[in-house]
Amino acid sequence: MRLRGGAAAAVVLVFAVAGCKADTTTGSGGPEEPGAAGGSGAALTAAKSLTVKGRAPKTGYDRERFGTAWADTDSNDCDTRDDILQRDLENVKFTRGHCKVSYGVLESDPYSGKQVTYRRGRSLVDIDHVVALSDAWQKGAKYWDAGKRIALANDPLNLLAVDASTNRSKGDGDTATWLPPNKAYRCTYVAAQVAVKKKYALWVTAAEKSAMEKVLSGCPGQKLPVGGNPTAAPPRFHAD
Repeated sequence: MRLRGGAAAAVVLVFAVAGCKADTTTGSGGPEEPGAAGGSGAALTAAKSLTVKGRAPKTGYDRERFGTAWADTDSNDCDTRDDILQRDLENVKFTRGHCKVSYGVLESDPYSGKQVTYRRGRSLVDIDHVVALSDAWQKGAKYWDAGKRIALANDPLNLLAVDASTNRSKGDGDTATWLPPNKAYRCTYVAAQVAVKKKYALWVTAAEKSAMEKVLSGCPGQKLPVGGNPTAAPPRFHAD
């Protein structure tokens, strides 16, 4: 097993129920990495514990409120986008040094299930915020300080390399409005959204919580991903 992003990969067997087939998943603090202490039903239990409120207005949202895109908040001298490409792609090649990914293969895109080839400068692979930043803004992040917003935008727990064309259909949707077309990945995807919202104390709408519970009830053994970066970026980072 290849180590990605400088961290050891973890492996877990996911229950094969309700469109969530038995699946070996790997990651390095990303949404596919379940915590060993998660235990059976941890994702569903966590979903039930999320605070329910109405969606706040989108007024004031701007990507710059979450800092410069792909800031090196983990101080490894590589930007966040390249960290995630290294973690999620196979057969990675670099343009000078060990950071700037020039080529790689997404063997099985989580959202579509198809193989996607990444070449730098072509937008066939996106780095998706599993919990979209606009969605986060409307569910608590507008009230945070800049350090926490920057942390969310660059947290590997909330980032995933995916097929660009499939990702563009998501927009800033939550579980109630968008799920991956690849049904086999839906349990893992929803568990990742729950994990991020729980870690950052973001709330959910009633419809969103109902949708989360519906998906996770079909895979009651789904674990809750853990890890990622601290919930506050180093003070040298700033956002407008």
